[in-house]
This record gives sequence, structure tokens and C-alpha cells, in this order.
Amino acid sequence: MGVFYETIPSSLQIWILEQKVLWVASAPLSASGHVNVSPKGGQYFGIVDSKTFWYLDLTGSGIETLSHLHEPGNGRITVMFNAFEGPPRIVRLWGQGEVLEYGTPGYISFVKKNSVKTIPGTRAVVVVHIHQVGSSCGFSMPLFDFKEFRPT
Repeated sequence: MGVFYETIPSSLQIWILEQKVLWVASAPLSASGHVNVSPKGGQYFGIVDSKTFWYLDLTGSGIETLSHLHEPGNGRITVMFNAFEGPPRIVRLWGQGEVLEYGTPGYISFVKKNSVKTIPGTRAVVVVHIHQVGSSCGFSMPLFDFKEFRPT
């Protein structure tokens, strides 16, 4: 059975920061558009506080998430984590996404204030202003052994 929170509990903050993979989902407001789900390597994200999560948006794939977040009246975003080791767990962060484009004053300020380590190919920092957190069992998720992050 799922449990819902208005903020990220400290116990889940610790767990989230240990994850190696996350998924980001967004969609346009139009019913004719598609839902986009993007996997992200779990070394380029962080938690500012119990209501604020961020991740680096990198080049190398499409730019659908940023397009959806920039769409007037939109900004909806979901970030999902699931346990591939240890006890089963799935965690979702629902919120409004804010795009801090590379090189802008907002980007520079956020990176400096939060000691974000950027890498070549960083396109933006996406800040998620969380309005709900959900945790559920995840018993259907397989167990995997993490080998290493890719060097590129």
C-alpha cells in the first residue's frame, strides 16, 4: 500500500541520495502530445530541502522535458526512483519543474549556492518544487548489482 507525504521525509532523503538511477516524466498539455520518460544516471542530482529536488539535464538526447516545462501553464513533472538492491521500494516526487538554463544568472546562482558539480554537456539544472511524495512497495522490481557509472 502506498504512503503519501507533502515533503520528502528525512529517511527517504537518505535513500534517494543513494540511488544510481532515476526516471523523469513530463507531458505537454495537449492530448495529442506524447508523455516523455527519461532515464537519468544517479550521480547528477540532489535535494536542496524537503520540498526541493534538482537534477542536471544533459545533452545527448531530445529536449522534450525542458520543452514541456517551458510550455505556458504547464511545468508538471514526476521523478521516480526504485530500489534495485536492499528492501523493495518505489518513490515518486510530483511537482512543478523550473528550468535554469546553462549560463543564465539563475543557473549560475543555483550551482554556486548548492555546490553543484557540473560536467561538459550540462544543458540546464531542473529544479522540482515538490507538492507530493509517494512511496510504495516495489516488490515487482528485480534485484541488480551495480557495476559502475559510465565514464562519458
